[in-house]
Amino acid sequence: MPDAHRFRDQVCLVTGGGSGIGRAACERFAAEGGRVAVVDLREDAARETADKIRSVGGQAIPVRADVGSSADIQAAIKAAIDAWGRLDVIVNDAAMMTFTPLIDTPEDKFEHVLAVNLLSVFRFCKYGVPHMKEGAAIVNISSVHAHQTTANVVPYATSKGGMEAFTRGLSIELAPRKIRINCIAPGAVDTPMLWNNPNVKSGAEKITGAVGKPEDIAAAICFVAAPEAAFVTGTTLVVDGGRLAHL
Repeated sequence: MPDAHRFRDQVCLVTGGGSGIGRAACERFAAEGGRVAVVDLREDAARETADKIRSVGGQAIPVRADVGSSADIQAAIKAAIDAWGRLDVIVNDAAMMTFTPLIDTPEDKFEHVLAVNLLSVFRFCKYGVPHMKEGAAIVNISSVHAHQTTANVVPYATSKGGMEAFTRGLSIELAPRKIRINCIAPGAVDTPMLWNNPNVKSGAEKITGAVGKPEDIAAAICFVAAPEAAFVTGTTLVVDGGRLAHL
């Protein structure tokens, strides 16, 4: 159950906050006392999440940003700092997938996937960490595709594998600052990203085992961001309902 005091007065910036796992994380942080910067490519989706949080007494601001853009990322961080004067948690959830064989994937499309899924993590860390103090946390949303994958999603799987390596390396650099960084690797989660996947629609990718709810992943995100996970850093927590056992 949410703890209304666990993130009291902390500022939590969540990308992809307009829907799915990101929205659930925003709502969970707010329910636990956090002040949430809801970052999304779609301004209307970010605003909808922020309005929902405010309607039940929480604090949130919508921030429209393309996480493939360094300028937008820096502006999103500034918006959170301008609103509340601090930054305690960054959740890198925004992501995209492509569904074509590698040899048919244009170079710019591969590069775009890496920009959105991986370079965005680098940039949020590069520009966000200077504003973060001891006890702050970064949570990157990876995927079981970093461990076991399927055909036609090589750019996505590559970006998530790189994210996990990035997280391990940066955890060492952040240790002197006493800032933690971890990954959550979801399996199949009931979101538009899952059901709009052409491989799932065609049956090429079988959804075997449990399908989680966004709230299941949000609970894990908040755990690794919270003080009780103070001894957890540089690792990946797989939250997949046992799906990797089927792949």
